[in-house]
Amino acid sequence: MSGILASVDQRTQLVGENRLELLMFKLGSRHTFAINVFKVKEVITVPALNQMPGSHAHLRGVTNYRGTSIPVIDLRQAIKLTAKGTGSESQNVIITEYNRSVQGFLIGQVMNIVNTSWSNIQPPPTTIGKNNYLTAITQIEIEGKNELVEIIDVEKVLAEIVHYDTQISEEILDEDVAKHLQGQTILVVDDSATARWQIRDTLKQLGINIVECRDGLMALNLLREWANEGKKVTDEILMMFTDAEMPEMDGYRLTAEVRDDDRMSDLFIALNTSLSGSFNEAMVEKVGCNRFISKFQPDLLVDVVQQRMREKLENPS
Repeated sequence: MSGILASVDQRTQLVGENRLELLMFKLGSRHTFAINVFKVKEVITVPALNQMPGSHAHLRGVTNYRGTSIPVIDLRQAIKLTAKGTGSESQNVIITEYNRSVQGFLIGQVMNIVNTSWSNIQPPPTTIGKNNYLTAITQIEIEGKNELVEIIDVEKVLAEIVHYDTQISEEILDEDVAKHLQGQTILVVDDSATARWQIRDTLKQLGINIVECRDGLMALNLLREWANEGKKVTDEILMMFTDAEMPEMDGYRLTAEVRDDDRMSDLFIALNTSLSGSFNEAMVEKVGCNRFISKFQPDLLVDVVQQRMREKLENPS
C-alpha cells in the first residue's frame, strides 16, 4: 500500500504553483474524503494496536511506527460520520505529520491520488454550519462521473483530542515592545477555523485585533481593496500570518502576489503551517516570507509579532 505514495518527493514541486495532490479514500459510507498528499508519510494496512485504558474515545490504540509509538485515530468516528457500509469494507491507516507530530488515521478503502489546482478547491458551503469537519470541497471525476470530494479539517480533529494551550509564557514577553502591541491589527489567513481560533486566542492576550480570512484569494482581495482605496496596507495591519494550504489560493501564491504589488510589497508575512521541514523553509525563502513557524506554538507566534513590532519601531516609515 505504501507504493501509492512512492513518488511523494517528486510531488513537492507542486507546492508554490497553486497546485496540490489529494489522497482520496472512503470512511465506510458513500462519501468520498481527501487530505493533501503532502501531509501523508505512508499508507499501511491496519497494524497491531495496543489499547490505552482511559484514552480518548476516538483513539483506537497505539502502534509502533518505524521505532516510534504513535496514536491511531478512528477518523470516521472523529468526524461523527454514521457508517452505512456492511462492516466488511477494507481498512487502512494513513500515517500523517501535522503540527510537528506523527499520527495514524484509521480509514476505509484507499481510492487514488488526483492532481488538481487550489483554484478548483472551494470552501464548504455555509449552509452546513460551523460544526462540520471540512476545510474545503471539490469536484473530481471518478469513473466518468463528477463526484463531490470533501477535504477534512484534520487540525480540528486533532484539537478535539489533544489539548492545545494558548497561554503565553511570561519569559517570552518583551515588556518594552509588548506595550506597543495594544490596539495593533494582524491579518490571519487560514482555512481552518480551529487554526484561526488558536492564533486569535493567543494574540488577544496582547491586546491585538485580528482580521480573519479563510483563504488566500479572500486575503489578497482585501489587501488590494485597501490599496485601491489609497490606504497604506502597513498602516491597516501590522503583519499577516498565512497558512500554506488553502482553497482557491495557497499561502505561497498569496505571498508571491503581495510581493509583486508595489503598493503592499513591504508587508511583513509569516507562514504559519502544519507542514514542517527544510522544504518549507526553502519555499518561504523562494516566495519571500519573512518568517516560517510550524503550528501550533503560542510563544513562537508572540516572538514573530514582537520581531515585527521592533522593526516598525526602529523604522516607523
